[in-house]
Amino acid sequence: MTESMPTFTSWISSREIVSRVGGAGFSLLELLVVVTIIGIFAGAAVLSMGALGSDRELEREALRLRGLVDLMQEEAILESRDYGILFAETGYRFYVYDYRQLTWLLVSDDRLLREYALTEPLRLALDMDDREVLLALDFEARGRIEQTEPQVTILASGELTPFEIAFYRDLAGGRFLLDAKIDGSTSVTRDGFQTP
Repeated sequence: MTESMPTFTSWISSREIVSRVGGAGFSLLELLVVVTIIGIFAGAAVLSMGALGSDRELEREALRLRGLVDLMQEEAILESRDYGILFAETGYRFYVYDYRQLTWLLVSDDRLLREYALTEPLRLALDMDDREVLLALDFEARGRIEQTEPQVTILASGELTPFEIAFYRDLAGGRFLLDAKIDGSTSVTRDGFQTP
């Protein structure tokens, strides 16, 4: 006597097969969880690839100028000298006031305070006394227009001309602002958010 082995279909009824096949899809909640996880990973990938590098570059430039302004304040106090900053749309220059010649002289012997040009397409916009100051595109254009004098002065007392300089890529995009008060305090903000 040979016993035949039971077949797979004899173990499972046809009703059970139909119910299992019909329930093989994903629920809406499961799909939402998967889409959310994919979104989180995609966001992390975008951040790690530097897709937001333009904001980092603007912030780095604003913090660089803030550091130089702080350094110039310390040097002005220690050396009892007056310094100045001349801005153009594409960069800035540093000056020192010579009391013997009664004129502003370009700082040329200090590597940190030499003329600095922003990388394209970064631009600057200057506000003083809540009004925008018209800046020349570059220093050569300004030299043709008028005698160069700095817009901002840093006095030997540590005080400086209050100003706000905006670093931007295009007028519709994000901006980083360096705000300097008369008492010498400076802060960098991004669209209203304070940065350390």
